Amino acid sequence: MDSDDCPSAPPAGASGDGGFYRPDNYSADESIGLMMRRIITAVSQSVEAELVEPGGPTYPQWIPLHKLHMHTGPATTVAELARVCELDTGAMTRLLDRLEAKGLVRRVRSVADRRVVHIELTEEGAAHAQRVPHVLCRVQNEFLSGFSQEEWQQLKSYLRRILDNATTACAARKDPRNDPASS
Repeated sequence: MDSDDCPSAPPAGASGDGGFYRPDNYSADESIGLMMRRIITAVSQSVEAELVEPGGPTYPQWIPLHKLHMHTGPATTVAELARVCELDTGAMTRLLDRLEAKGLVRRVRSVADRRVVHIELTEEGAAHAQRVPHVLCRVQNEFLSGFSQEEWQQLKSYLRRILDNATTACAARKDPRNDPASS
């Protein structure tokens, strides 16, 4: 979620007088947001170290390759791919230009609607994409070293709950009924 998706204004009742964090003793090192960001950065760096090879796809390029490989149909559109990769269509178009130049994807016009352009993996792109799940599993299992199955399930449950809370809070902030200026 970027800052445009979820404004940073605190929700009603979150003035710091309750909850887990308080302004008078707040420590960024104890912030769940910073801890999650550090974990994501460490995972990204580890995955990149294993996947990236000279002349091959870069780490950001691996994400659409993987999404295309996991897609149930033979192709997808730039807009669909941008949505599942959480990028804007302009950034996705530039990324696909680079992947196409490397011979890893190709654009194919729809026969049903010439305005629609589908993106497909080439043979070489599919070969690269097949490595991704193996590397992701290896890196994430390494990071979960020492966790029991029960702890892993519990951690996923907690993360889902945080994500649900974030989704609910963002939706509430976007709701015009919650905007004091519209009253």
